[in-house]
Amino acid sequence: MEEWRQILADSIVKPKDLADHLGVDPKEIEAIVGDYPMRITPTVLATIKAQGDAIWKQVVPDQAEMADFEAPDDPLEEDLMSPVPHLVHRYPDRVLLMVTNQCPIYCRFCTRKRLVGKPGFLKKGELDRAIEYLRVHREVRDVILSGGDPLLLPDHLLDRILKALRSIPHLELIRLGSRVPGTLPQRITSRLCEIVKKYHPIYMNLHFNHPDELTPEVKAACGRLADAGVPLGAQTVLLKGVNDDPDVMKRLVHQLLLARVKPYYLYQADLTKGTNHFRTTVETGMQIIRALQGHTSGMAVPHFVIDAPGGGGKIPILPPDYLVHLDEDGALLKNYENKTFHYPQPANGHGPFDLAQGRRELPMLGAHPAMSGCSDGAFEDA
Repeated sequence: MEEWRQILADSIVKPKDLADHLGVDPKEIEAIVGDYPMRITPTVLATIKAQGDAIWKQVVPDQAEMADFEAPDDPLEEDLMSPVPHLVHRYPDRVLLMVTNQCPIYCRFCTRKRLVGKPGFLKKGELDRAIEYLRVHREVRDVILSGGDPLLLPDHLLDRILKALRSIPHLELIRLGSRVPGTLPQRITSRLCEIVKKYHPIYMNLHFNHPDELTPEVKAACGRLADAGVPLGAQTVLLKGVNDDPDVMKRLVHQLLLARVKPYYLYQADLTKGTNHFRTTVETGMQIIRALQGHTSGMAVPHFVIDAPGGGGKIPILPPDYLVHLDEDGALLKNYENKTFHYPQPANGHGPFDLAQGRRELPMLGAHPAMSGCSDGAFEDA
């Protein structure tokens, strides 16, 4: 057995084992994991420092999960946007392909609690249907592999899927959403890196929520992917008691850059059944972005987005006071130091300014189109 498979097999999945390691009441855990499976890898277990800390909250089942049953199972309406099994087509030029229901850990805030933890990978017939759909839909140029976690696929299955996708001429980009490097770094083997290198351009968006997750072993795994030519981004979920603090988030983005991972998205938590206790206010996320902007490298500042309930897609949210006013004379701007500046419009610039009417059609502040872009589920652009 490969080393990473043995390590995954040594993960905590039973309440009794969790009780032996962390001293919790196994009867309380039993009631939760019947609905929402548990898996905690040895790597993640080793980073838990105290009961209730930021890592604990992400992976240890909590009774609060059983109290929130008013939220939907499928808040992003992925099932309604699935023309063939396992494929979600929400945005015009890109799709999401869910290739497995397995994850290295089962995040307690997962937006796909309805799906993850069940056995099985994408079957050959299901892959064939997805590939045929993509061949017909020539507008699709970008596919995101998710699930579950695509890096839990055996090498030969991952190779088969990537090869099939690369046989489609109009498909330009392949992306993978994964939490494996941060939770099962041993999976990032030289063989895996060789497979990925065959099918470039391959991009990966990795899931990290707290700076304590960026151990030397995890950083080394990220480095192996980067050395294989894979551009790495990080997607983070804003979680109460985990990272809803500007100082924690600044430490996280700095550690990500040291690991050669670009902070990409900061997600407002989804409206998923059993996860309400993790949600913060939207203002919390805006305050974090404001605290980062200008106080650290620009490339360390992620986009703060809400994946709109009901399948509306990702909507970027910016602090509303950066653009104070906009008219035909120019833009009144406010910077991170709360100082104001005027940027003049070009003298002969027409743009959206209607010269005949003498007015400019102004964009609504805070209203932005969805941006193009792992599961624990909440981390895709399709």
